[in-house]
Amino acid sequence: MKKIVYSGLLMTTALLVAMGAMAQSKYKKPATTAAKPATTTAKPAATKPAAKKPTSKYAAAKTKINQVNPAADTTITPTEPVTGTSRYRTTNNNTALGTGTTTTNPSAAVTFSFDTTVQGGFDAKPEVSLRNNYAMLRTQVRDRKPLEYEDLREDDAVFSHFIWREIDAREKINQSFMYPGKDDNGDQRFFSLLLSAIKNDSVTAFSADNDRFTTPLTTSQVMSMVSGALDTVDVVDPATGAVEKVITKKPKFSPDSVYTFRIKEQIIFDKESSRMFTRILGIAPIAKQVVAGKSLPRVLFWVYYPDIRASLTKFDVYNPKNIAARMTWEELFESRFFSSYIIKSTINNPGDKSLSAFIKDPLFRLLEGENIKAKIMNYEQDLWAY
Repeated sequence: MKKIVYSGLLMTTALLVAMGAMAQSKYKKPATTAAKPATTTAKPAATKPAAKKPTSKYAAAKTKINQVNPAADTTITPTEPVTGTSRYRTTNNNTALGTGTTTTNPSAAVTFSFDTTVQGGFDAKPEVSLRNNYAMLRTQVRDRKPLEYEDLREDDAVFSHFIWREIDAREKINQSFMYPGKDDNGDQRFFSLLLSAIKNDSVTAFSADNDRFTTPLTTSQVMSMVSGALDTVDVVDPATGAVEKVITKKPKFSPDSVYTFRIKEQIIFDKESSRMFTRILGIAPIAKQVVAGKSLPRVLFWVYYPDIRASLTKFDVYNPKNIAARMTWEELFESRFFSSYIIKSTINNPGDKSLSAFIKDPLFRLLEGENIKAKIMNYEQDLWAY
């Protein structure tokens, strides 16, 4: 029995030794070969080793791509002529981006349309009614003339000051300044009436550099302030598919943005008639224009009021109570049927500054304007003895 156990252990030990020898032979490096003997013959030129056979489908694809002539990839042989524009191609039928020319059909319809005054234009011609637009004849409207001013002598002026006011058409009493209705005279907005007087009645407009009427402006210069550039728009007819060129002229700003009017006037107390006179000297429209993302007021031009009085008699002021009881614009200004606030005066103003220059709070500026009105009224009342 002992012999059998002993012989089994020997066989197991021999088997383990044989397996270890096999494992060492698998990872054992081969023995180095002996150094070659030195020879005097020249060493043959090195040759490029043969390309290894790719071991994967990706390597095979990469090898195939590298074998293709790279010049063949940049050569394009189109079967049809190349059309269109591109800033990367420098052929004859291409130009830089944004500078290409458009070929149009000379026989295509072209329509010239200008924005009307109601939509925002200023140079549209008034549409005259071919029939009487009223139930009665209004021939006397064309014959109206402003009343002559009473003569004021400089020696009789014992008290005088200049006042600058602004009329805000957004106030309820001043909404007639922004009435967008149409008449035979055109748009009824007050700013449009000023432009009509400059264009049709030869009223001279003056530069807004100062309010002393020193630099006259031509009609084209005044219209260039409000009129914009021509703009061409392609309009496609949905029925026929024809493209029509519509040329429009859009203004720089809307007439509804001109709702402020500046007035320069002089207050005079005449000792001969013992009466306080208020004479308007000039009117300036103020437009709201966007500059650098901010809406800023801009005085467009000045109009000498005595020159425009005759033109203002041709236009009636909108009356929401009674159309038959309308007055003219000349009567509105002479009767002072408008609301305004003082922005500057020559009373206690040695620096010739506006109220906004030394009063930042808008509420206190209004109160200072009322204080100026009170000073003028008190001067007139203090001249009388009761």
